[in-house]
Amino acid sequence: MPQYTHAGERPRQARIAAVGGYRPRRVVANEEICRDLDSTDQWIRRRTGIETRRFAGPDETLEAMAAAAVDKALAEAGVAPSQVGVVIAATMSYLYQAPPLATRIGALLDGFHGAAFDVSGACAGFGHALELARTLVVSGSVDHVVVVGAERMSDIIDPADRSTAFLFGDGAGAVVVAPSRETGIFPPEWGSEPAGADAIAQPDAWHCGPGQPESADRHLRMHGQEVFRWVTDSVPAVATGALERAGLGVQDLAAFVPHQANLRIIETLVRALALPERVRVARDVVEAGNTSAASIPLALESLLAQGQMSGRPALLLGFGSGLGHCAQVVILP
Repeated sequence: MPQYTHAGERPRQARIAAVGGYRPRRVVANEEICRDLDSTDQWIRRRTGIETRRFAGPDETLEAMAAAAVDKALAEAGVAPSQVGVVIAATMSYLYQAPPLATRIGALLDGFHGAAFDVSGACAGFGHALELARTLVVSGSVDHVVVVGAERMSDIIDPADRSTAFLFGDGAGAVVVAPSRETGIFPPEWGSEPAGADAIAQPDAWHCGPGQPESADRHLRMHGQEVFRWVTDSVPAVATGALERAGLGVQDLAAFVPHQANLRIIETLVRALALPERVRVARDVVEAGNTSAASIPLALESLLAQGQMSGRPALLLGFGSGLGHCAQVVILP
């Protein structure tokens, strides 16, 4: 049963107890992408920094990848599926209206019977879901929440689209959020710029009615230059706002884990924030590509594998379609 705070007790907080990830088996190099694209490996590397990405196979469904990431995180945290009160799945590539992806994931977790629902926040979705998890744990509603970002972007990308085909990859990353005496997840700086919503969008719905359904464009499309300008002009202030909410400055950070959009954007943000050289910066995009809602937890897992950061603050920063953004400071597990 959840443990509620009684009068006179210190209000309980939330923390990330563990991180887990799943990367599909198939590694796809730029040369393979260029078979269907008027581009070159050199051009892709220069524009994005991406060298490879992973594409999921037929058996690597969204729920299978997500459940594998969750199992890894739960084992690391020492938490059984039966102890999880809520599973929140962040995804933009789940192709079904019902049931929620989170319930599909829960069905693969032996003993789980908690609540399960999805968050559709695109590349900022993991941060949105993490804030929901924080508030659920802090309120005493539940003791453990699993947040998982899972994407099969290869399902929704046009392989001949020169603006998106080389950017995206597949994968899943998960965290276990648990109670804590000290603040381990700080409130977010989040919001959106709806006027730019069409900069990253799916032009037509999955069902377009009787009017020329075969001509519908259901692939994800992006106006790259518009997105780049928005990120470089507006997103650094979002990161600064999250630091202020935590009462910290860039000099206090051990790590910076931005959404892995592309390497040029990451390096631009590093310069804009004037991060000290000792701050470790996640650059998972080079090998994993842009995995949308999965990118932050996957990048976080890679950074933690380097060691010597436990108990120190990291800045997470998500941004993407919407144009939505969400940044929060967390204490690393």
